[in-house]
Amino acid sequence: MDSTNALGEYLRARREQVRPEDVGLRRVGLRRVPGLRREEVAMLAGISSDYYLRLEQGRDRHPSVQVLEALADVLRLDADATAYLVGLVQEHPRAVPKRQRPRAEPVPESIRELIDGWPNNPAYVQNKYTDVLAVNALGAALTPNYAVGVNLLTAVLLDPAEQALRRDWDELTEEGVAVLRSELGSAVDDPRLVELVGELSVRSERFRQLWARHDVRPRRGRLSLLTHPDVGDLDLKSDKLTIGGTDNMTLVVFHAVPGSRSVESLALLGSLVASNDQTTEQHDRAPRPSD
Repeated sequence: MDSTNALGEYLRARREQVRPEDVGLRRVGLRRVPGLRREEVAMLAGISSDYYLRLEQGRDRHPSVQVLEALADVLRLDADATAYLVGLVQEHPRAVPKRQRPRAEPVPESIRELIDGWPNNPAYVQNKYTDVLAVNALGAALTPNYAVGVNLLTAVLLDPAEQALRRDWDELTEEGVAVLRSELGSAVDDPRLVELVGELSVRSERFRQLWARHDVRPRRGRLSLLTHPDVGDLDLKSDKLTIGGTDNMTLVVFHAVPGSRSVESLALLGSLVASNDQTTEQHDRAPRPSD
């Protein structure tokens, strides 16, 4: 991860993903670079080739918003990716404190009480690095990786059981990596981010490919497609709600579409959880034989 030239890295990565024909240019002869050439981006954006080169090389770090929006148009960025691009300039990495460990932040007690009171809705709380901070009983029943202390992005990328659980693994991993980059923006000196990206870059080819794309996506609700070992297929909608007064903690809550088969499957999973809880409680209350 280049901690000194986030803007240039992003421009280069996105340029390599745009084909000449995507922007109305005719492909002529052999091309030594994937995607667009620098001079083609500059021409289409209405800036000089030298100026664009300085941007990619990090020799000019303060382009105007108008220039960035012109580049976003050429690079076919959507609104979220354009906002991310502008943010790389407005939140320059040199303004980020280096090697400063983030403080552990507790989940608000009211949020814990809230999710524990939902017997029919799996739910958990995560931080911006996708570490699980709290989870209710039904959420923990969906996957062993919904457990306090587990990093969900690491689990999804590296745990074979988690990959088997996820019928939408390709889409989920693509989204997860893009969301991580979007949420952290230009904070490339964040020690927790350096540690996480370093570990995943070494251990996951899928992560290396996706991280190199520099895709960005905001955290939003989605349809999760699971094949649970106890209750079969589950199609669950999730809502992802930012918890106010915290450092980007997110409350994730699942529900099945009313009338769908997943409603019955989720209810069955809930009954299994309740049964296991009752068995455990009875076992704890059982008299112990005296020595």
